Amino acid sequence: MTQLEDRGQVWPALDGLARDLSLEVLIRGPLPRRELAAKLGVSAATLTRTVAPLLESGVLIELEEPLAGGPGRPARLVDVPASTHRFVGVKLTGECLHGVLTDLRADIVASRTVDLDGLEPARVAAAIGRLVADLDAGQDATAVGISFGGVSHDGRTVARAPFLEWHDVALARLVEQATGLPVILENDLVALAGAEHWFGEGRTVPSFAVLTIGIGVGYGLVVHDRVVTHRDVGIGLVGHYPLDPQGPRCPNGHHGCAEAMLTTTGISSQVSVAHRRPVGYGEALELARGGDPVALEVVTAAGHALGRLIAAVANLAMPDRIFLSGEGIELARVAWGAVWEGVQRDRDPAASPVDVVVQPYDSDQWARGAAAIAIQHHVLGSAVTAGS
Repeated sequence: MTQLEDRGQVWPALDGLARDLSLEVLIRGPLPRRELAAKLGVSAATLTRTVAPLLESGVLIELEEPLAGGPGRPARLVDVPASTHRFVGVKLTGECLHGVLTDLRADIVASRTVDLDGLEPARVAAAIGRLVADLDAGQDATAVGISFGGVSHDGRTVARAPFLEWHDVALARLVEQATGLPVILENDLVALAGAEHWFGEGRTVPSFAVLTIGIGVGYGLVVHDRVVTHRDVGIGLVGHYPLDPQGPRCPNGHHGCAEAMLTTTGISSQVSVAHRRPVGYGEALELARGGDPVALEVVTAAGHALGRLIAAVANLAMPDRIFLSGEGIELARVAWGAVWEGVQRDRDPAASPVDVVVQPYDSDQWARGAAAIAIQHHVLGSAVTAGS
């Protein structure tokens, strides 16, 4: 058996109640046996018979501290040995690599960011190899997850990545050769939604959506406890969603689509043209804050468009919560009044309130999403990806 085949066979070998129980503890735990039995709908005796071999094999552990309270003997908490596993997550952009080392629950242990000196696939794979070695530092990581803005149909090959100008690049194989570790690829929005689903605030709601704005506009969705996936994930279809028929054109010629209205380049370009000088995205927001008429008009229109996009997601997907993020998310804070006006414009007054959570942009969280994909692939087995 090779090194790649030998790593992490315990979790994928689980099935039935043993797997359901272990996943429940991983995602929700640590939990007392009584609560686990109730959640899984089994008797205490059945739970005990199922837990015993999992404790023996080391998939689960029992915490030494009892859970006080309630009648009878105090319960003991069942948990996973999160610190005994290490996963590396890498967010690949056109300029740099954001990397994190996490435990089995995707809690970040260390992080690094390194610039890329070229986008030739072998060179990028070598850079990822060095980053993994730096983060792992001899701790014998279990697997590597890599996320990027684009499409991978099989978790092995970058089918399309516009920002990298890549087509059909066997990146997983190249990185496995550089690291000796199993590697899984995923679209960055799917990875981010997967991390939110298992290890973030998304655990508390049955369904949620993730909207991100930055260089592009991204959309992820979790429904019925599953990340929605499709072969078109990563193409950026939400970027073409129409928001303002009188708005500026995107590179594809669409008037007022999400890409034209909400991207950092779209907003900065509009302000730059009006001021007849280069104006960066951050400066455009600061000018709007200061009352500059042109910047304020552009940013207000963008905020209104963002609100309409939120309303569209709420109307069509009906998620319990919508998370907003991305490197351009400061727009939501600067133009929140316009955002909310846009939401209300396109929502029926009888509809439920839209639960919107604005999350600050953090490159570590995108890399953590990649690590979460590696964790999910490890514990669910190679036949199942983040969409499960």
